Amino acid sequence: MSKSCCNEASNNEQDKNSWFAKYRPYFPAVFSFVLLVTGIVLDQVRPDIFKQELQLLVYGIAYYAVGKPVVWKALKKFFTADLFNEFFLMSLATIGAFAIGEYAEGVAVMLFYTVGELFQEAAVNRAKRSIESLLKLQVEEVTVIDNGKTAVKHPKDVEIGQIIQIKSGEKVALDGELLNEQAAFNTAALTGESVPDDKKKGDTVLAGMVNLNTLAEIKVTSTYEDTKLSKILKLVQDATARKAKTQRFITRFAKVYTPIVVFLAVALTFLPYFFVEDYIFNDWLYRALVFLVISCPCALVVSIPLGYFGGIGAASKNGILFKGSNYLDQVTQVDTVVMDKTGTLTKGVFEVQKVISPEFNEEKDFLKMVAALEANSTHPIAQAIVQFVGETYKEVSVSEVEEISGHGLKGKINNDEVLAGNGKLLDKFNVSFDKQLNNLTDTTVLVAVNGKYAGHITIADTLKDDAEKAIKTLHQAGIKEVIMLSGDKQAVVDKIAGQLGLDKAYGGLLPEDKVKEVERLKSEGRLVAFVGDGVNDAPVITIADVGMAMGGLGSDAAIETADVVIQTDHPSKIATAIKIGKATKRIVWQNIGLAFGVKLIVLALGAGGVATMWEAVFADVGVALLAIFNAIRIQEMRF
Repeated sequence: MSKSCCNEASNNEQDKNSWFAKYRPYFPAVFSFVLLVTGIVLDQVRPDIFKQELQLLVYGIAYYAVGKPVVWKALKKFFTADLFNEFFLMSLATIGAFAIGEYAEGVAVMLFYTVGELFQEAAVNRAKRSIESLLKLQVEEVTVIDNGKTAVKHPKDVEIGQIIQIKSGEKVALDGELLNEQAAFNTAALTGESVPDDKKKGDTVLAGMVNLNTLAEIKVTSTYEDTKLSKILKLVQDATARKAKTQRFITRFAKVYTPIVVFLAVALTFLPYFFVEDYIFNDWLYRALVFLVISCPCALVVSIPLGYFGGIGAASKNGILFKGSNYLDQVTQVDTVVMDKTGTLTKGVFEVQKVISPEFNEEKDFLKMVAALEANSTHPIAQAIVQFVGETYKEVSVSEVEEISGHGLKGKINNDEVLAGNGKLLDKFNVSFDKQLNNLTDTTVLVAVNGKYAGHITIADTLKDDAEKAIKTLHQAGIKEVIMLSGDKQAVVDKIAGQLGLDKAYGGLLPEDKVKEVERLKSEGRLVAFVGDGVNDAPVITIADVGMAMGGLGSDAAIETADVVIQTDHPSKIATAIKIGKATKRIVWQNIGLAFGVKLIVLALGAGGVATMWEAVFADVGVALLAIFNAIRIQEMRF
């Protein structure tokens, strides 16, 4: 037999196995259903041959097919002192139905319960799909260039500083810096945005992006465990462990509720003996069994966590990561959104506009000196100056560099003390300058040499494309106030606030000033969400009621301390996160109302002998299915 024939046979076998594995969980339910229908038909058509012994055999096999796993779970929980649970209720009610000769109804209850469980599993898998798609982004092999030779390695074995090669159509395995002059990447899997992202030499490329058109070379800047993608996956995996208050309440409620209904069922069986003249034990036991089936809290226990899980999945599909379902609840109560400016509302891509230096005849010497000092900072403004000057700044030697948070940089160049930063930095060192420079509507870097003002550089940042839409949609979402806090000077802040329609904007703030402002808002009874992206935003993100981080190019500190991470870096997604939270909460409470409403009605009917086991099946499994279908709706919603 040829190799191709062998491969074809192997593939066919794999297809059969995968088909069998996929549908295997449904086989017992289908088999049980066929036997149940057969039994009901025989009972109606040939009651003469379908006598009790044969009924017990047919219905017993049908019950065993679907009931064995449930009864086994009930027994295991019994031996761990966890008696009152849904498995115990289902087992007690259905075995009781067999005991009084209601075989078909006993099988039907267990069958429909099993079908409900299968639907639940399918719904959970559907909700997981968008989250699990992230796992597929991790690459198992990467091409490493070493001394002109290529070698294929696992990304875990690649070190920082090594160069990796990404072919057209391949996924990027590790975070790094692009070495090509330019390349285009598809970032949809990380951000949900299908627009190609054009990168230039020196730009950051993240693991999970797909190279679109050229052979790209990337210098690795982080290990496999420290890539943005790996951290996102950890956040998602941890998210389901954090339960919302509603979830915790229902879990506690079920533990109290279940033993109460069991004792009520026992009372419903035996107490009528003392009050009813024509008491028939089997009749009252049947009512108690109906009562037990109805009272099973499946719809609540199943659909509520599923609703929250669906919310996390819907958010992930929109490029938003909630670190727990509790934050889905919390975000719905936010009435004040506070934002950082640079990197949150603006692109953080600065460009030098003007260079003014009355003290230096040669502008190039002035710029080289400033760039040599700014090269010691990772701030976007500092990097803009370095990029503008180019490699020539390396000709200047800098020593004793000190970064003063919220102010700027101080260092020594050729025994001269050089300051580069904002007006507060020069004030701190008692350097006199024209205070009108503080009123310029562009970001300004003031420079002083040996305690004397030496010139300034104006730098402009641009607003993000959806910044104005973000503020508008937040107001439409019911947010009372949208406030901007920035370390930039007030003139720049006021200009941006006017363009975007912000309610309030405060400039000239240090990181601790931002913390104080958020604490002040909280003391007024506000529920505050803070959105930022930098290391200096981490403290205020932590103390906000809901901390949000721009996760695409945001700092690790901001992302790790945040409760919600916006992968797209689009501020308009803040309102989307709030809308998803509200939709999730609405669906969860709809399910609670549906479950309680139907159960109370049918419980009353069951206790009065009006409802049969079939109505009980609807009140339990039917309501659970309706709640599940309602919960998965969130996956199809557009936000």
